[in-house]
Amino acid sequence: MPVKIMDATLSNFEDVYAKFKAEAKNNKANLILFLADIDPQTSLSWCPDCVRAEPVIYKKLEASTDNIALLRAYVGDRPTWRNPHHPWRVDSTFKLRGVPTLIRWEADSIKARLEDNEAHVESKISALVV
Repeated sequence: MPVKIMDATLSNFEDVYAKFKAEAKNNKANLILFLADIDPQTSLSWCPDCVRAEPVIYKKLEASTDNIALLRAYVGDRPTWRNPHHPWRVDSTFKLRGVPTLIRWEADSIKARLEDNEAHVESKISALVV
């Protein structure tokens, strides 16, 4: 089955997140991937960990035969993300410390998460999706 991808930014996250949660019951797995914005000058993420992890994550998700929803939440450019008061750093639900962060969302809460230092590890991604 194809992976259903939704994209969100800081400005439209609440609306996209509400749709993601409303459709969650239709999927075997619901994942949220917090990642850095694309640098318009290079067409790559400004975050080297995101550049390393994204292809691995997408490969694992696309290989699944289950319905999977992926909400990609872009944290902004480097100065926006580095602000210690970034909304997702201080959010009581997400408490982000780094990007990329891959979260398994289940029953309206975080069931599991992979932080920036492990979000590229295939075996951990597989375990998160099961």
